[in-house]
Amino acid sequence: MPAPLKPYETLVDFVTGKPVPNIGAEENRQAVERLLVEQKGFDRGEIEVEVPIAMEIGGETYRSAVDLVVKVAGRRVMALRCAAGSLGSCEREILAAARLLDTHQIPFAVVSDGKSALVLDTVSGRLLGEGLTAIPTRAETRSRSIEPTPLPGERRLREELIFRTYDRERVNAARRGGEV
Repeated sequence: MPAPLKPYETLVDFVTGKPVPNIGAEENRQAVERLLVEQKGFDRGEIEVEVPIAMEIGGETYRSAVDLVVKVAGRRVMALRCAAGSLGSCEREILAAARLLDTHQIPFAVVSDGKSALVLDTVSGRLLGEGLTAIPTRAETRSRSIEPTPLPGERRLREELIFRTYDRERVNAARRGGEV
């Protein structure tokens, strides 16, 4: 018989207004949501929360979610992973997610704990900046010329395997719909 779940408090999600369990990196995600709206200039309606992601690996469907995805002018421009621990340990997971989630690679991949951040160029994997100030503003995502870049087919399986491997290691992945 499995051990009983520990009781947890709930928070009201800043973007959706819905109650969410305060487990894992939830408080950090709320801080990032506030930052995106209050300091980076995004509208709440431009921020998608718990965005489903699915992939077929070895004949089985693996499902999970990306913490936050920002859309400007109808186009996804930034995928974010909200971490409870080391930011560096989440870089590869959010890069894979940003490469897989859409028909084109989402230009910016960000991992943040609400106090700091790593901002990556999805296509090259190159670190663009560190700290909350490095997260692009709404104006910066609109003004920067970003060509939609599809993920080459031969890289897709590798990125799917990388995403699944890191995602399975996350604490509370079951809450997000991932297989554990």
